[in-house]
This record gives sequence, structure tokens and C-alpha cells, in this order.
Amino acid sequence: MNEITVTGMVLSTAPVGEYDRRVVILTREQGKVAAFARGARKPNSPLVGAVNPCSFGEFDLYAGRSSYTIRSARISNYFGELREDMIGAYYGFYFLEFADFYAKEGNDEREMLKLLYQTMRALLNEKIPNRLIRYIFELRALCINGEGPQVFACVSCGDQKHPALFSVKKGGLVCAGCRADTADGMELDTSTLYCMQYVESSTIEKLYTFVVSDSVLEELGRAMERYMDVYVDKKFKSLEILETLL
Repeated sequence: MNEITVTGMVLSTAPVGEYDRRVVILTREQGKVAAFARGARKPNSPLVGAVNPCSFGEFDLYAGRSSYTIRSARISNYFGELREDMIGAYYGFYFLEFADFYAKEGNDEREMLKLLYQTMRALLNEKIPNRLIRYIFELRALCINGEGPQVFACVSCGDQKHPALFSVKKGGLVCAGCRADTADGMELDTSTLYCMQYVESSTIEKLYTFVVSDSVLEELGRAMERYMDVYVDKKFKSLEILETLL
């Protein structure tokens, strides 16, 4: 029997039949994996808590003819505190849905898994605004997927000393000499630009170690919302629900 042990986080779960669940896990070893949790909907099942969204730990899987089945799990963090905070929970669901959309089976998703784990931890930190966590996550996730904006040099000529505008359609900064045909350019405060540069260049472990002023948060939000509208071809249900609650 082909059995493997993976480390990962449950992205989603759905009922199957009378007692089973189909679980999608973002793993360090196999990328995104779908597996069945047999009997997980029975109250006395050892998997009943292990296959909830956000659960992070080790999962023992065995491969059948066409799918994986979860044999056992050892959960190290359930992020259960999020269930007591409706707003925080929906932010968490959004991040899970975002990761599920981008992650691929058999792909190297270690960076996305690390980002997801650190983001969930950040949601439990009352000192960091949830909106800032959202924008940091979105920007870094897009970078991991190879779609992040160029925020260190002009996208047209490579100039690093005279950034003038941030252009969503051009994919990043445009210098003063290249701005003539930039119809969608927006000026960024120096602090906003530094924030974006830090998010793109920092280690994931240090992403959620700062806060910004309200004005920078608003400007960062405008930049990310415009960027997401152009480069992310997906409407996330969890985000739509979240926005009705805010």
C-alpha cells in the first residue's frame, strides 16, 4: 500500500455521502492534495476536528486507485480562536480560498503554505489591522505566483532613482521620463512604496511585524484593489461575504 505523510493546512472540506468528507490540503511535499476522510462526519471519528479548514499539521495518506484517503492526522494548530471572531474567520476563509485558487497539485507550494500559516497567525495578533494583513497577503501571494508588481524600478526603462507613478496596467512603477503615456498612474506616498517594497523583499517570517498609518493603509488598499481587479480573474465568495460585514 502506497502511504505518505504530508505536512499542510486544510483549505476546504465538503460532505460526501452520508459520513465522509472530501478534504483539500495545501502540503509542503505534494502541493495541493485532495483526499477523502472516511467517516469524518461521525461524532466519534478521530478525524472530526482534524479536517476543518485552517487545521495545520501532519496527515497520513494512502493512495487508492484514483484518490488519497486520510488514515490519521496530528494537528499542531487548529486556529480555533478564529471561530470566535466572525470577521477574523471570514478573513481566514478568504486567504484559504485565495490559496486554493492559486495552488496546484504536484507543484512546489512551500512558500504559499508558509505565507498562509504566518497570515493565520497574524490574524490572531490584535495589534495588526486585518486590512493590512489582507493587503500584505495579497501582494506577497501574487509575487509567489509570479504576478507581483515591479516596485523597485521603472517597468519601461529600469530607472531606480526617479519613480513617479504606480501603473496597474503596466505592472508597477513608471519613472518621470516614461510617464507620458501612463493613463492609469497613481502617485504613491514614499511610505506606501516602502511598505510594498518591504512586503516583496522580506522573509515571510518578518512580513507581519509592522503597522502603518491610516493614510498609508488607505493608499495601499487602493493600489491593491486596482491591481487585483486587473490581474486576478476570480471573484472570491468569502471576500464578498466579508465586505458585507465590514
